Amino acid sequence: SIRWAETGMEPTLTLIAPQVIAWRHPRPVGAEGRCIGRTDLPVDRRKAKRLAHRVRQAARRHGWPRVVHTSSLQRCAAVGQHLRRWGWRHHIDDTLLEMDFGAWDGLTWPQIAHAEVDAWCNDFAHHAPGGGESLQAMLDRVTTSLDGLSVAPQSPLLIIAHAGWVLSARWVTQNVAVPAQPSQWPSAPRYGECCVLPAAPIQYRPVEPPIRK
Repeated sequence: SIRWAETGMEPTLTLIAPQVIAWRHPRPVGAEGRCIGRTDLPVDRRKAKRLAHRVRQAARRHGWPRVVHTSSLQRCAAVGQHLRRWGWRHHIDDTLLEMDFGAWDGLTWPQIAHAEVDAWCNDFAHHAPGGGESLQAMLDRVTTSLDGLSVAPQSPLLIIAHAGWVLSARWVTQNVAVPAQPSQWPSAPRYGECCVLPAAPIQYRPVEPPIRK
């Protein structure tokens, strides 16, 4: 994938196939030191507007359609709302949501028992942290999301996305097996960073759950 930093300018692109172009949302307020998935944190209005301006500039430069997709969570939707005020179409799609961390969601990391984190690490693909969503379920959801999003020929799909969705989309478009260990999972993109991905997932092969004794 091609990645751009939050403070950089999107370079000139030549798209030879349908692409998904996903910007990670701006830094939300109150996320530091916490496990944040579906917790609906606000985002600074100026940061949301700044990212919306970058998206608009890139679309003007490349002749992209003025259509953006986001989840319903404020940290993504706020960017889409700015673009809508400028005449864009803003589609809210909750298949684009961040990973569901269940009972962990919103807690500080020290509030989560080490044994629970170890249980997830020991069954990284299939354990549902906090009783929420397993990585396998997340990858399946993102695959369904990519399959359901329509992309016109030579016209990219523009998304304001969550880090977990971006990493999952990158994984299912570049790998054939679900990661079995946390060390295999890539690091999160920076806030405002942009990733270019193929529009369709490859057929990755789920790993088998470990045998319980």
